[in-house]
Amino acid sequence: MATTKWAVDPTHSEVQFKVKHLMISTVTGYFGKFNVEVETEEDDFTKASQILFTADVDSISTNNEQRDTHLKSADFFDAASHDQVKYEGKSFEKVGEGEYKLHGDLTIRGTTKPVTVNVEYGGIVVDPYGQTKAGFTVTGKVNRKDFGLTWNAVTEAGSVVVSDEIKLNCEIQLVKQA
Repeated sequence: MATTKWAVDPTHSEVQFKVKHLMISTVTGYFGKFNVEVETEEDDFTKASQILFTADVDSISTNNEQRDTHLKSADFFDAASHDQVKYEGKSFEKVGEGEYKLHGDLTIRGTTKPVTVNVEYGGIVVDPYGQTKAGFTVTGKVNRKDFGLTWNAVTEAGSVVVSDEIKLNCEIQLVKQA
């Protein structure tokens, strides 16, 4: 079988995370610069030999410059020493119609842990420019403390400032490479 290479279409993709702030509201953040590379057998993603996602920590944005600077500091991602977040997919398992589990290893701040995310496969289409594209919605949760992101503070009332659970939501469109 022929190997097919896929690359991210950055103009039709986004990588988002959500975290509870003060345990009463949710802050949304994005990675503005990221890459996805996939190698499959033909167009069968369940037979992927490579699924690699990387995000540039310095591209993090929560629409608040002071918070973004804090997230890039040693209190959180430590961008000076660990400039990328990396997810290496190990297997893409079908669990229902258009529903999959992606099992892999997530590396943040030099710590690697197994993480499984849910994937909704939107299908493959040829766009008006003749490019073959595949679409995916990826969701999941991680505990930030598992990756050494342990900073927190407590309010006067005893609430924590930042929750441990981080929700992930990515919209990924891949382009088949010639």
